[in-house]
Order: sequence, then structure tokens, then C-alpha cells
Amino acid sequence: MMRELGIDPVPIDVGGVLQRSVATLYSHLVTRPTGRAVRLAIETQLAEISRPALSLIDLSEVTVLDFSCADEVVAKLLLRFLEEDRPGDAYFVLRGLGDQHRGPITTVLEHHNLLAVVQLDGASFELIGTRTEIEESTWEILEEAGHVRADHVVEMFPGEAEWLALAELVERRVVLRHADPDGYYALSALVRDLPAPSSDT
Repeated sequence: MMRELGIDPVPIDVGGVLQRSVATLYSHLVTRPTGRAVRLAIETQLAEISRPALSLIDLSEVTVLDFSCADEVVAKLLLRFLEEDRPGDAYFVLRGLGDQHRGPITTVLEHHNLLAVVQLDGASFELIGTRTEIEESTWEILEEAGHVRADHVVEMFPGEAEWLALAELVERRVVLRHADPDGYYALSALVRDLPAPSSDT
């Protein structure tokens, strides 16, 4: 599906980026300068991709994550790619979140009014961050369908509130709107068949 849509998968092992960016043997993201260095390294990698990208941000090798680094690496990364002058056309799915990651990441997402898609164990996905009930339910409908053609939107989302929620999810970049073939895509539908991320990213 990603090939058909012209989207490149870009797996990013945050632990590996940390070790290369700040020359540390430890997978601890605990200072804002460290988080900033990791974020800038990720932005540089994504800026080199000429086509739209789906970036799989893997935190499984990060053993410690404080709030300042969650803010730098996750929140500010998402904010940067929401801007009109973003360095590339990238969407994000977070992977490998443990208990030590979820609290800080959820807090900074809510602080910035951001929303993110998280891949759980296996093929399950969820939203974290700030969203309304109608955004949650609309995302769940699309999540179950995987893909809704543009000419089926009214059938799948019969109310104006659902249309507006779907448009908002696209604006917040947790749903992909693609023109050819025309339709709306759950980010999970793009990653379910991809191999697990490797440490060579």
C-alpha cells in the first residue's frame, strides 16, 4: 500500500540516534540539550527524503526518558512537521513505548495540544494526546476500516461532526488524506505489514 501511495517508510531507532548524536553508551534521554540533539538528527534524516514519509519512531531502546526530552524529541518533532515550512512531508507512529515513556510523552502532548498514533504490542494501535470524543470515535472507525475512499466518506461518516473530526485528524497528521487514489488512510494500515525496525536506522 505504501508503494502504491508513494510513501517511504523511515524507521528511526531513537536509542541508536542518541548514541550516534551525543556519543554516549547509555540510552538515557534526560537533558534538554540531549533531546534537542536527537530531534535535530531525526529532522535532518527526514529532510533528506524526497517523497512523503511515514516515520516509525522506536523508543524501545531508550531506558530513561524525562519530561524535557519527551518535549524535545516527541512534542517538538511533531510540532515542527505541523508547520507550513516543515523540512519534509512526514507522518509519525510511535513504537516501543514502555511505562517509563508513556507518562512523559502523554503529558507533553497534552501540554502542546498534540495527538499521536502509538503502535502497541502486535498489530494494535491507539491515540494518545489531546482529542475530543468525536475525534476518538472517528479515528476508531477509520482504524477499523484501514482506508475509506473519498466517495464513501458520507456512508462511513454520516454526520457533519464526523466530517469535521476527520478533517481535523488530517490536519493533526494522524490520518493521511491522499489524492491518488483519493481517500483517507489510517496510519496503522500503512505499517501493519512492515518488518520490525532494525538497529541500523
